[in-house]
Amino acid sequence: MQVLDLTKEYPRSPKDSMCGLVHIPRMIDKARAFREHKLGEYIFPCPLDKLVLNFMRVDEIEFADKAYALSETAFAEWLEDTLKIKSAAEKEFINRQILGRKPDNEDRLKYFVDIRNRIDPSRTDIITWVGLLDLEEGH
Repeated sequence: MQVLDLTKEYPRSPKDSMCGLVHIPRMIDKARAFREHKLGEYIFPCPLDKLVLNFMRVDEIEFADKAYALSETAFAEWLEDTLKIKSAAEKEFINRQILGRKPDNEDRLKYFVDIRNRIDPSRTDIITWVGLLDLEEGH
């Protein structure tokens, strides 16, 4: 099991997927870093993480325990078992919710645009939180 030091490196992209769900590999990286106090400025669970955890009907402690204790292969097996009651359509829906999430009020939009413009003001095509994370982290 690899534990990233998120004070020095980035977690995987929120667009990366496991067992048909985006954001899971990133959550694994953050949960493992959380366990070893190497989370840095990252938040676990962040709002996107909470969306996934709610979908899975798993709390952040159980997720972190599994992420820390299991290999990627064993975690994928646990995840597959956890998701067996979910249909492909349900997975597609939650993936769209995660990938398409945008600032939901004027204050959040201003915050979003300020960050985006600080990184690259020419990237007006970046309109989602996932897009902003990838831009900021160079994914």
